[in-house]
Amino acid sequence: MTSKERVMKALDFESPDRMTLFDGFWGEFVENWRKEKGIGQEIDIRDYYGIDLSVPVADETFFPSAKGVIRKERDYLVSRDGWGRTVKTKKDSYFSETVDTVLKSRNDLDNLKFESANLDSRYKRFLEKVKEEKKKRAVFCKIGGPFIRSSFIRGEAEFLMDLVSDKSFAKALVEKVADHLVSIGLESLRKGNLYDTGVWIYDDMGSNDAPMFSPKTFEQIFLPVYKTMVNTLKEAGAKKVILHCDGNIVSFLDMVIEAGIDGINPVEPKAGMHILELKKKYGDKLSYIGGVDNVFVLPSGDKEKTERHILPILEAGKEGGIVIGTHSIGPDISVETYDFYHSLVRKYGDYSDNRE
Repeated sequence: MTSKERVMKALDFESPDRMTLFDGFWGEFVENWRKEKGIGQEIDIRDYYGIDLSVPVADETFFPSAKGVIRKERDYLVSRDGWGRTVKTKKDSYFSETVDTVLKSRNDLDNLKFESANLDSRYKRFLEKVKEEKKKRAVFCKIGGPFIRSSFIRGEAEFLMDLVSDKSFAKALVEKVADHLVSIGLESLRKGNLYDTGVWIYDDMGSNDAPMFSPKTFEQIFLPVYKTMVNTLKEAGAKKVILHCDGNIVSFLDMVIEAGIDGINPVEPKAGMHILELKKKYGDKLSYIGGVDNVFVLPSGDKEKTERHILPILEAGKEGGIVIGTHSIGPDISVETYDFYHSLVRKYGDYSDNRE
């Protein structure tokens, strides 16, 4: 099977020839891997380990033309991003601090105009990536979700307070944001010809212990929007719509299924998202991309613990519904441990003898 055939079989709850794999790698891990194995820049780590899935993204920002450097400080760069935020980034750092956002007053929402989703400039690099990735992997397109992108233009703390204190404003903001995101998704599907795979919606709504807001708030504000987003994408031809959401969203899952979401990622054990329990509860109503513990199990380097954790997931994957993987592979995981985890996937995730 090709990676695309393998991934879609799994998401359709059919047995693939082997367990499909989706891991992302931190730059520090890749550096360690190259150093330990003596592998040069010409080899892509995803090719080396046979990663089956890729999710490139177009420029979905609200204000792409506004991006630019504001000023340089001694150890920091202050810039404006495409979301309208002023951000402060420390030299050689990945994460940024948000200094200011574009939507300071609730009264400004009606006057907030996003740049067109049809701009060709949004899709140039995306299409280059899609063309290259289709040769090797199952390729989906990506858009952000209505919670995370609304928080980008309002500010996370302010938006969380809006969800409690002014539901009508929060709902209007979410709907406006979702309209833009769906437009990006539709253009990405069309330009990339990705209808036979689909769309991933990235919307981090959970902490390690619980969602960042109540199930009631999700039901009142986000569920109707998610239904519209998913329906629109599927009516346009998208075969699957997958939700990426970090953290614990167990209390949202019935509504996620109701919204028409086909699968979730990354299914983090550290956040109480246990893939075998969820699979037993929901059957073929939901597929899972992830499920591997990258916080306590893999960083421990304990091979027995790793094997006890991985083998039941591989066994459950025989009937489909699972693409194994982690949230990400960071430098706290040794190359030796990742190689061991990968060897288990290849040895015990070979289902070729079980297929007719």
